[in-house]
Amino acid sequence: MVKPAIQTIEQRQMRFDHYYIKPGDKIAVHTRIIEGEKQRIQIFKGDVIAIKNGRNNNRTTITVRKMTSGFGVEKIIPLHSPMLEKIELINRGMVRRGKLYYQRKRKGNSAKIKPKNIW
Repeated sequence: MVKPAIQTIEQRQMRFDHYYIKPGDKIAVHTRIIEGEKQRIQIFKGDVIAIKNGRNNNRTTITVRKMTSGFGVEKIIPLHSPMLEKIELINRGMVRRGKLYYQRKRKGNSAKIKPKNIW
């Protein structure tokens, strides 16, 4: 049970500009990185393999996976974080599951998610 004071703060921080994301999508996440006094934008491109905690919750997270020189790298990103600049949809994927954890075992061409023709 969330206290009413915390709930009102969380409601003010919610963002409604990236509700179109689904598991299987290839996205580019633009994150604001602060190093000392400098700020920069870092881009993380990969496939969405999970969405947790529902969509109308301030604690919603997405798990994005990419392959980098033969190694799988996953990043868990809070969807309503103020450090999140934007999320770009590159293409939709043809999947039949809500959580794509089976992608962790795959390598090479079998790890690719087929894109939808019309999205």
